[in-house]
Amino acid sequence: MSEAHDGRRPGSADAVDPGRFELLLVPPAPRTGWRVLPARVLAMCVVELQKLRHDRTELYTRAIQPALWLLIFGETFTHIRAIPTGGIPYIDFLAPGIIAQSAMFIAIFYGIMIIWERDAGILTKLLVTPTPRAALISGKAFASGVKALIQAVVVIVIAAALGVALTWNPLKLLGVAVVVILGSAFFSCLSITIAGIVLTRDRLMGIGQAITMPLFFASNALYPVAIMPGWLQVVSKINPLSYQVDALRGLLLGTPSHLLLDFGVLIFAALVGIITASSLLGRLAR
Repeated sequence: MSEAHDGRRPGSADAVDPGRFELLLVPPAPRTGWRVLPARVLAMCVVELQKLRHDRTELYTRAIQPALWLLIFGETFTHIRAIPTGGIPYIDFLAPGIIAQSAMFIAIFYGIMIIWERDAGILTKLLVTPTPRAALISGKAFASGVKALIQAVVVIVIAAALGVALTWNPLKLLGVAVVVILGSAFFSCLSITIAGIVLTRDRLMGIGQAITMPLFFASNALYPVAIMPGWLQVVSKINPLSYQVDALRGLLLGTPSHLLLDFGVLIFAALVGIITASSLLGRLAR
């Protein structure tokens, strides 16, 4: 009888090797380091872009300002011919600058969103997850770059309709996308850094409004660096927006530019911005 009861049916749970249950008892070690970082950055970027599905108003309203710059300012100064542009129409010269400007204006107020997330308790929940702070910041920074890229497409379409001689080379357009995303990543990280210092939306709004136009006018977006006063040329050379505009002109118009230097400065600025903003994220959440 005992021998009969001890007999085990094939496929029964008792016949299974206990070693097969190790995955249930001991979960596999999570991925760490560089293997998990890209996935976390992509996840945060997707989360940010999902917000556009619920409210696209920002995209429509943000497109009005660059359209006015091209239609009014660009067309007027093209007929006046008061600014030397190296033999190209002024509206052609202006279009890449307006692309960079619209990207910066979107990104520079990105810190307001993270302050809102702090006030709503979302930021605290994100910080207790295993996601590295650099991944949180990078996801938000590159999401702002994708939003800016949508604005860049709007400006390019308007510029093409106005007869601006833009390139349609796919590789150069890909380079334009990278430049827009890198520039926006830096300015959004700058905004988050300021948010980590001032901690309130009102202060951030005031500082953002105070620095956007100086950054814009102290770049080569509206006029060549050569006609600037000496002190303004120095400011322009340390302004990342100038390198973004220079790269966009070289890629879209084929004008003389320093693409290696431009990309190098933008990559370095984005990395510094991510590191700095990540270091202040904990202070913002407190």
